[in-house]
Amino acid sequence: MTDNRTLRIALAGGGAFGAKHAAALRRIEGVEVTAVVSGTLEGARKFAAEHGVGRAAASLDEVLAMDDVDAVVLATPTPLHAEQTLACLDAGKHVQVEIPLASSLGDAEACLAAQRRTGLVAMAGHTRRFNPSHQWVRRRIEAGAFRIQQMDVQTYFFRRSNLNALGEPRSWTDHLLWHHAAHTVDLFAYQTGSPIVQANAVQGPIHPELGIAMDMSIQLRAASGAICTLSLSFNNDGPLGTFFRYIGDTGTYLARYDDLFTGKDEPIDVSRVDVSTDGIELQDREFVAAIREHREPNSSLAQVLDCYRTLAALEKQLNSAAGA
Repeated sequence: MTDNRTLRIALAGGGAFGAKHAAALRRIEGVEVTAVVSGTLEGARKFAAEHGVGRAAASLDEVLAMDDVDAVVLATPTPLHAEQTLACLDAGKHVQVEIPLASSLGDAEACLAAQRRTGLVAMAGHTRRFNPSHQWVRRRIEAGAFRIQQMDVQTYFFRRSNLNALGEPRSWTDHLLWHHAAHTVDLFAYQTGSPIVQANAVQGPIHPELGIAMDMSIQLRAASGAICTLSLSFNNDGPLGTFFRYIGDTGTYLARYDDLFTGKDEPIDVSRVDVSTDGIELQDREFVAAIREHREPNSSLAQVLDCYRTLAALEKQLNSAAGA
């Protein structure tokens, strides 16, 4: 039975992705963004005023104590994701956490255990599952009209200094493996409908100040036989973002976020794939629908845990190579 009461959602994170979620949630009928918490109370107040949010809060604990908050969207720094997901579930709030769910397998497993214990809706923001471009390809696969032979993916940014998507200084360091590779590792298994049975990785030099590898290469093989090659870089001074090439038995498709092209760079109309062409909005709509319909969402913690198992195995491999 669907619950059509107004769903009251709080937003944690007043940065670039917090703004994307605030805009997306405003477009969903029957949803009210009741509160926002950011790095500082001043920042939260500024965000609330700019995005029409009901009130600003000084901390996530303050938000979790509010009776008029049913759910929380976490768009906070990666190191906080697992801890805050657990806090939301323990407070009886449904939660959507931006990718990655955690930066270790143990923390990801703890979050899943908490979701199962509470029975609340908990999903991770694996947005590629929701982008209209990838949805279009998935429908071809499900119809038996396309079978993936290889995915070739490039994830390229220019981050030689620790700045966020708005060009502002970050208080934490992003990671190619646990954040950016997670999108592709999950999408590859999701689109092939087949578990990953082999994964290899190599990485470039560690940045002397950031303490992370700035370049990485990952190879994956699914049980179906499909393979994936993923190249990642924070050194790339050129077109930025993630670009997916689907090579299949009946065609080739290029996905660039919410847009899709043939292998000959001819645009494919994905405007009718779903109710919106914004992947973040579609992700938020799934979160809201799952809460109202009392069901497991697409990209639930249970569904994405295998991705984090693969990332943990790759991290172990990289650490072993570094110590050799």
